[in-house]
Amino acid sequence: MKLKITKQNILILTLILAFAFVGLAFAEQEVYPIKGKHPGGDVTPLEAYNMLKKDPEHTFLIDVRTRFEYQDIGHPIGAYNIPLEFYTTEVGKKGYKRVLNKNFGNDLKDRFNPETDILLFLCRSAKRSVIAVNAAVDAGFKADKVFNVLGGFEGDKVENKKSPFYGKRFVGGWRLEGLPWTYKMEPDLMYQPDSKK
Repeated sequence: MKLKITKQNILILTLILAFAFVGLAFAEQEVYPIKGKHPGGDVTPLEAYNMLKKDPEHTFLIDVRTRFEYQDIGHPIGAYNIPLEFYTTEVGKKGYKRVLNKNFGNDLKDRFNPETDILLFLCRSAKRSVIAVNAAVDAGFKADKVFNVLGGFEGDKVENKKSPFYGKRFVGGWRLEGLPWTYKMEPDLMYQPDSKK
């Protein structure tokens, strides 16, 4: 059997090779590792999205990244921004330093009901969201109603040094799963103390 060389066949072959190459680039790297202990649950981005759709009146996605990340990198549609940390004007080794939001627990209680609401915490790659789950439980939210969204918004960096994507955030995450996200800033979802100033 002879394969006819057409633009369509070349395109299909190129796509097959590209997907195979990308698969090899991420081989042996866990897509959704758990990055810390907390009393709540862990969910993938798709599981979180399905939870939000199932009970939108009592399930909320909280983006705990900084206000800058929420605005300039984008965020899931419908995600509330309650930063776990704030940038300072002090310069450190990796740029501007960050400080903890000492009012984080109260910020949560100002917006959500600890008795009835389910909170899904998301950050860049699921490190800060672990801290947020712990802080929510400390603030009075029930452990069975708070969840860490594995992979966060951007996912993890590729660890394979042979990959052309080495060091880039191409492993898991809300955005890479193709879930709805935006740059649009909704006043009701933004960090509320800012709008009261």
